[in-house]
This record gives sequence, C-alpha cells and structure tokens, in this order.
Amino acid sequence: KCEVVVCPTFVCLDAVKKAVEGTNIKLGAQNMHFEEKGAFTGEIAPRMLEAMNIDYVIIGHSERREYFNETDETCNKKVKAAFAHNLTPILCCGETLEQRENGTTNDVIKAQITADLEGLTKEQAEKVVIAYEPIWAIGTGKTATSDQAN
Repeated sequence: KCEVVVCPTFVCLDAVKKAVEGTNIKLGAQNMHFEEKGAFTGEIAPRMLEAMNIDYVIIGHSERREYFNETDETCNKKVKAAFAHNLTPILCCGETLEQRENGTTNDVIKAQITADLEGLTKEQAEKVVIAYEPIWAIGTGKTATSDQAN
C-alpha cells in the first residue's frame, strides 16, 4: 500500500487542499503543538488541523528537535494529541553522524521510537508512519543507501 502525502507550510495548506481535491493525494501539516488550548502565539493547535480535515502531521523532524529543543517527551505529547484529533502522525527519527560512526544507530532509533510512542495502544502504534531521517545526511551531500534506510 502506498499513499502520497504532501506537507506544505501552514499558510499554504488551504490552497494545496483545494489543488489536490478529487485526487488520492493526502494532506499533512509540517508541525503541530500538543496543547488543546492556551496562549501559544504562533503555534498550530491540533483542533485547527482537525477542523481543516488534514490527514497527517509531521512530528519529531530533526529541525524541530534541534532548533526548537523538541524532546522525545514533546514528540510523545504531539503523537497523542494527533490521535486525539484524528490525525495520522508521521514520526521522524534518525541518528547523528557521531552516533552512526559509533555504531549506535539502531539503539538511538529504537530509543526515539520507544519514547515517542510510549502510552499508545497497539492499534495506534501500528498507524504511526515512521520516517527515517538520517541527520548525518541532511545538507552534507551524503545520502543514505536503501539498505541503510531499511
């Protein structure tokens, strides 16, 4: 089974939604906050995405983890909020070059996924889309082989 999911910036979601209407292309958001309500200026509430009938949301992208200090605990809260609002999480995981060279890739990824999916039901965990995002390959000109990605 293969689905095509497009995840444009938030301000483009509505326009892209109209553009893919009547196709099999699914729509996702690039980010979402986990809180239901409160003063979180600039954040996108899960209920906003649900109201727009968005299908997917990216959680745990390396840029969010690095520049916004998002942790596995934060990602776990986002995954749970996504399910509470009928969104399918696309959970990003990956290792740094140092972790790869130390041979800890599998341990790092297993720890990320385990922490990020903590407290989910088996049915929920099976619905999470795992996106392998090797941090060491981003912007370096190095690419992961298909064997490394699998």
